[in-house]
This record gives sequence, C-alpha cells and structure tokens, in this order.
Amino acid sequence: MPNFPNCTDRQKALEQYRLRAALYDSELVAFEPIRRRAIERLKLAPGAIVLDVGCGTGLSFAPLLQAVGWRGHIIGIEQCPEMLNLACARVAQQGWPNVTLLNTPVEISHTPTQADAALFHFTHDILRNPDAVDNVVQGLKPGAHVVAAGLQWSHPWAWVTNWCVMMSAMYSVTSMEGLDQPWSHLAKHLEALEISTESMGGIYIASGVVAR
Repeated sequence: MPNFPNCTDRQKALEQYRLRAALYDSELVAFEPIRRRAIERLKLAPGAIVLDVGCGTGLSFAPLLQAVGWRGHIIGIEQCPEMLNLACARVAQQGWPNVTLLNTPVEISHTPTQADAALFHFTHDILRNPDAVDNVVQGLKPGAHVVAAGLQWSHPWAWVTNWCVMMSAMYSVTSMEGLDQPWSHLAKHLEALEISTESMGGIYIASGVVAR
C-alpha cells in the first residue's frame, strides 16, 4: 500500500485501495509465483524478524511464517484501514501469535525492534517515496536482506509488455514516475544489489543487503 508526503496523494491512494480491498486477493493471484520467488530471495532463517512493507491483506504472511517459524516474527505495515482489517482477520483466522500489524504510513512508522529482513511486494509508490524507504532501512539491522518486486517498464521495443504494465499501473499506483527503475531509492542503501526480470521484462525482483 503506497505512502506519500503529500496529503492529496495520500488520500488518492487510500481511496484507491479502499475500493480494491475486497477483491485484492483475487487480483494478485497471477503474481503469487513472483511473491514466492521474492520471499525465497530474502534468505530468511528460523527466528528471523521480517518487515512486510505495505502488507495489504496479508497475502505474504503464510510463506513468510513458513520461513521464519514460530520463533520468528512478522511486522506488517499498512496505512489503509480496510486492507489492514482484512489482514487482521487473516491473522485471527489462522491463529498466528507472531504477527504485529501497524496501521500507519510507512514514512512515519516505528517498529519495536530492528528487523533482519524487509519485503516490498508490489508497493511501487512506497518505493518512490524516499522518506518511506529511508525509514524502513533505519528499522533494519546492518546486513539485513531486502527484496522488492513489482511492475517496471520493459525494453522500448516491447510495446505489448509495456502496454500491459501501463494498464496494470493505472489501476494499482498513483504515479508512474520511476517505473524505469522502481528500486532506485532503495538501491542507495543496499550492497550486492541483484535485479532479475519476469514476464518479458515487465516485472522485476530486486534484492540486496543493507550496507554495514
């Protein structure tokens, strides 16, 4: 879920995700393989603490918990109440005791402890907010693994792919700024940055570790 320093943009984002909340899980079904690959690249160990940034309805919770185990912990950050209510319901239904949910914009969120990893899954507008990215990194341990995945522009000649990216972005983000390199603000904080692409270059997975 995106976060913005501008109040008008934030309200636009909140309204966009408020309308999408009920159908959000079904909308992201096609991207579940990307989610699994992104989480694998976090290299989570049992007992790890992981931030799920812009956690939405909590679709990443189950695979994250499978990786960190019952000694681990997830901290989900989501500013849209309607999305977070669904995440809360998911946690309650599954009886997960080691998930903490924060209903707050990412750029002003405060986590109770430094985390071992952070996931940004299809959170373009958060990644394009330097204050949000900086705040997340400050809540991570040196050497923490970070993975971001989402839409990006493909090669200029890949017009079919870029048309699909544009249609998806118009529905899911408030600004297409930075779609050429959505991870660029995050990259400033990371070492060993690796970028891979999926879906004819229209989806990226970026991973690295927080500079020590």
